[in-house]
Amino acid sequence: MREPRHREVTSQSHTADDLQPGLEPGSSDPQAWALSRRPRCFASFFTGSLCRAESAGRTWVQVERDFEREYGKLQQLEDQTKKLQKDMKKSTDADLAMSKSAVKISSDLLSNPLCEQDEEFLDMVTALDTAMKRMDSFNQEKVNQIQRTVIEPLKKFGSVFPSLNMAVKRREQALQDYKRLQSKVEKYEEKEKTGPVLAKLHQAREELRPVKDDFEAKNKQLLEEMPRFYSSRLDYFQPSFESLIRAQVVYYTEMRKIFGDLTEQLDRPGQTDEQRERENEAKLSELRALSIVADD
Repeated sequence: MREPRHREVTSQSHTADDLQPGLEPGSSDPQAWALSRRPRCFASFFTGSLCRAESAGRTWVQVERDFEREYGKLQQLEDQTKKLQKDMKKSTDADLAMSKSAVKISSDLLSNPLCEQDEEFLDMVTALDTAMKRMDSFNQEKVNQIQRTVIEPLKKFGSVFPSLNMAVKRREQALQDYKRLQSKVEKYEEKEKTGPVLAKLHQAREELRPVKDDFEAKNKQLLEEMPRFYSSRLDYFQPSFESLIRAQVVYYTEMRKIFGDLTEQLDRPGQTDEQRERENEAKLSELRALSIVADD
C-alpha cells in the first residue's frame, strides 16, 4: 500500500513551484516580493476557509431541513387536532339540540287541545313523547361518553403543543447565538494570524464552545423526541376512536328499538303505506273543499 506523501513547508525553504510567479529577488516592490515568498499553500488557507464555509452552509441547510420536516409534521398534527376537537364539539352540540327539539315538539303536541278531544290521538302523541324522551336520554349518554373519551383526550393532547412550541423557540434562539459566534470565529480565522488576532480567535472559540454544545443538545433532543411524539398519536387516539364508534353503535341500536316499538304502536293492523297515503289525501281533499280555505 502506498503511503501518502506529505510535503513539509517551512518559511526558510520553498521550491520554485511554491512561489508565486512574476516577481524576482530585488524587485522594485519589496512588499510584493515579500508576499510572493509565501507558498501557494498560504493561498489554500483562504480556499480552505471558503470550503469550510460552504460545508458549514450545507450543514446548516441539512440541519434545518431535518428539523423543519419533523416540526412541520407536528404543526400539521396540532392544526388537525384543534379542528377535530372543534368539529366533535359541534357534532355533540347539534345532537343534543336535535333530541331536545324533538322532546319539545312532542311535549307541545301533548298540550294541544286536539289531545283533549281525541283519545286515540292522545295515545299516539303520548307514545311519541315517550319515544322522544327515551331518545333524548340515550343521546345524552352518548354525548357524555364522547365528551369523556374523545373530546377531553383531544383537549389534553392539544395542551402539549404550547410546551413543544416553546422548546422550538428556545432551540431557535440557541441556533441564532450559535450562528453569530460561528461567524465571529470564521472572521478571525480568515484574518492574518497576528498576535492580537490569535488572541481574539481563541476567545471567540471559547465563547462558541458552550453555545454550540447548548444548541446541539437542544437540537438533538427535539429531533429524537418529535418523531416519537408524532408516532405516538396512533396509540393515543385509537382508544378514543374505538369508543366513539361503540357509542354510536349503542345509540343507533337503541334508536332502532325505540322507533320500532313506536311504529308498532302507531300502525293500524292490516293497513299498508299506500292505504295510509290514500286516506291522508282524502282527508286533505275534504279540508280543501271548505270555503275558508278555498281559492279566490
